[in-house]
Amino acid sequence: MSSAAVIGAGTMGNGIAHVLAQHGWTVSLIDTAPDALERATATIRGNLDRQVKKGTIAADAPAQILEHIRTGTALDAAAGATLVIEAASENPAVKFGLFERLDRICAPEAILATNTSSISVTEIGAHTTRPQQVIGMHFMNPVPVMQLVEVIRGHATSDETTRTVMATAAALGKTPVEVNDYPGFVSNRVLLPMINEAIFCVMEGVAAPEAIDTVMKLGMAHPMGPLALADFIGLDVCLAILEVLHHGLGDDKYRACPLLRKMVAAGHLGRKSGRGFYQYPKS
Repeated sequence: MSSAAVIGAGTMGNGIAHVLAQHGWTVSLIDTAPDALERATATIRGNLDRQVKKGTIAADAPAQILEHIRTGTALDAAAGATLVIEAASENPAVKFGLFERLDRICAPEAILATNTSSISVTEIGAHTTRPQQVIGMHFMNPVPVMQLVEVIRGHATSDETTRTVMATAAALGKTPVEVNDYPGFVSNRVLLPMINEAIFCVMEGVAAPEAIDTVMKLGMAHPMGPLALADFIGLDVCLAILEVLHHGLGDDKYRACPLLRKMVAAGHLGRKSGRGFYQYPKS
């Protein structure tokens, strides 16, 4: 049986752990906050129960899948993993520090992957002694449902590492797409300018948020409008990715809309704060 470690028990981390465990991997889910691990376990259990109700897994599967997941607060729990997937905060300093430590802790043959949505895989790899084994595995949210995995090759990532990770993603029931390491990769380089332009439309009074989202849903067959999607992603995350694009590519077409900056400054971050372009009832 394959062994993996997932670093970070937030929305992405618990989803990645769920999918790995469902496909027979033994998973160490690691987070410095014990309460985050408790929430992650509860979330995974709830999502597995939903899968049972939908008939996509057997009634006795959740207990078996949960047995594959071990939680812990010490990074040393990643030592025996053949694949490590980092899903910690989207902060360069945090990721660089984690990869420096993982490089020391993990076996020489282990692949170190990052779920980053915007930070350079090449730069992350440069903080290790094994950049050829550092790669991006950018899962989409919600991980158990979404099919895409962007597999991002850093400048030094080897063909062997890429083949292994592409095959692993496919074995997890996902569709892997290989891309090279440029700011925003493919997904966010295309998506975020669209979201940003929709925010400019709101700021300039072109139309109300509901109207903009309806145009994109009914006219362009998008399952979710760009402003509702921005709220789902988190407006602070959208702003951070736009800043990576603007800085990394040096083109003003990636300049974040002033309204986006204002909303983030006000703490109106979307679903997670209860208010963004729409208001959300607190659960």
